[in-house]
Amino acid sequence: MLSSRIFVDKLRDSGFNFFTGVPCSLLSGLIAHLEGDPDLGYIPAVREDAAVGLCAGAYLGGKQPVLLMQNSGLGYSLNAFTSLNLIYKIPVLVIMSWRGYGGQDAPEHIIMGDINQQLLKTAGMEYAVLEEDHADRMLAGALKTIKDERVPYTLLVKKGLFDERH
Repeated sequence: MLSSRIFVDKLRDSGFNFFTGVPCSLLSGLIAHLEGDPDLGYIPAVREDAAVGLCAGAYLGGKQPVLLMQNSGLGYSLNAFTSLNLIYKIPVLVIMSWRGYGGQDAPEHIIMGDINQQLLKTAGMEYAVLEEDHADRMLAGALKTIKDERVPYTLLVKKGLFDERH
């Protein structure tokens, strides 16, 4: 398990300084840590596509944004990503929980869990599956893509990677 505090520190040390998203229990530890740090803050969004817009505005205002969301929100946000971020080269790091991974979840998560990687590929959005042992390397790769190509990059998070707030 990767400590939420340590991962948020890694994000901050990498230059990320704006955080928004839609809650997910798999990311609850990260969100709780962000909400508890007045220097970082976390702005909750009502929907994932609205969070994409908040991140775009933050980037245009000089921030380096992070969007936290559940993979079920990928459907809501794909149009915003493709018609805003990808066209206008507005980068954002997406930390996306992978509900339904391996068919092990509530029934409503299974289909999206099976197709989220293909949806990202089809939209032309780069991604990696975040692993505890390679978190530094994966974060560095995501940051390089974000800076060099100015596009969104998604880190998929399986259940149990981060400590969860109960």
